[in-house]
This record gives sequence, structure tokens and C-alpha cells, in this order.
Amino acid sequence: MRRGEVASKFAVSSWQSVMFAEFEAQMSSEARPFPCVFGVAGYRQDQLRYLFLDPYDVEVLGEQLAHYVSQARSFGPNTSLIMFTRPRPVQTLDAYYRKMWSTLDQLARLDKSPWPTDIPEQLDDPMWEFSFADEPIFVVCTTPAHVMRQSRRSSAFMLTFQPRWVFEKILGTEKAANAAFAEVRKRLIPYDSTSPSPLLGRYGATDGREYQQYFLRDDNHSVGGCPFAKLAQNKSAHTGNTEQAA
Repeated sequence: MRRGEVASKFAVSSWQSVMFAEFEAQMSSEARPFPCVFGVAGYRQDQLRYLFLDPYDVEVLGEQLAHYVSQARSFGPNTSLIMFTRPRPVQTLDAYYRKMWSTLDQLARLDKSPWPTDIPEQLDDPMWEFSFADEPIFVVCTTPAHVMRQSRRSSAFMLTFQPRWVFEKILGTEKAANAAFAEVRKRLIPYDSTSPSPLLGRYGATDGREYQQYFLRDDNHSVGGCPFAKLAQNKSAHTGNTEQAA
């Protein structure tokens, strides 16, 4: 959905409306600017698209993500797909971490397109990126369990899918990249109650791994290894869609 469609479809008292109002407050605040300048630009220019899942069904997510990818380039240079879920009892960061990776693994199993030939399949590679429908996509997870890192907090489990080409257009030159990263860091420092994560970095840097940036913990000490060597090791395996912690 576009922004206007969300407002017209859901009643003010609905969980969808409440979650979206929270999101809009984050994106539109001038007193406390949200750190992701690309997301803010996409929101203001109505280039973002929104998906509300209830129940949380990964097969439906896969269908909608494929539909989004097929049209994304027509939405604008700052587009992303924002997935909202219904608020539920808060669980641990580890539970949400597992939920995110389980979701990405299930999506990889459901993907009808082959993995892109120019993207490594092994996660532990600086050029790896989650891919779906033949499109490399940067993923961001936000949860209600985040406290110190408010830039990764939301009232329910949420995922943002940002096509890799969005960054390529915005960060096309060294000067543009340096300016963008400096602005993000400038906003992160007052926004979060913890210092910027050392895992944040540029795609392709030999000492960085994209998958580590998808889910940032509240402190800068809880760093885990690869949750998978690669996604969808057995693509024919059953993909469950039971509701998990959200």
C-alpha cells in the first residue's frame, strides 16, 4: 500500500493504524530526526510501500515481496517495503533474532528465482546480500525488545526490505557515500542510548559482513556468528507458517 491507502483502509483504533502512526511519527520528526536518511526521504516522497500481516504468514510475505520487487524501480530511488505485524507480548532479542533468520530462510526456500549469480551463497562473505526474486535486498529488523538502540525499536516485530540498487544510486561516488554515512552517524549518536554499532559499514568491505547489520543488538558486545552457512540449504524442505513471537 501507499501511505494514503493505509489511512483510508484501516480504522483509527486498529492495530495497523496504531503501528503506522508510530512509524509516521518516527519518519516525520524534525526535533528528533530518524537516523536513516534514505528511509526518511522515501517516506516524505511517498516512495515507500507498506504491508500488514496478520497472521504472520511467510508464504504471503513471499508473494507480496515478489510483487513489490517487480515494481520497485517505478516507485522512486528511495523505495523500501515496510512489513508490519500485530503487536504481541514482548519476547527476548534472541527470539526475534531467530524469527528474522527463520523468515529469511523460509523466503529463500519459497523463492521461485535462482540465487543471483553475482551474489555469493555463503553468508560469511563481504559480497553476500539477502536476495529474492533475483534482487539483492538489504534487510532491517526492528523489535519491541530493543531499548537502548531506539533506531531499531518498534512496538512489534517489523522488517524493512530495501533493494540494493537504492544504495548504489545514492552512494554512487565516494563523496556522496562519505556525506551520507556522516549524516547517518551524526543522527545515530543522539538518537540511541548506545554508541553506533561497529558492525555498520559499507557493502563489500573486506572486514564487514552484511548479514550482521540486519539485526543489531542493544549493546555492542553481543556479536554472534553466522546463523546459517547459506540460506535454504534444502529448498524442498517444508516451510512452516505458524505464528511466532511478534
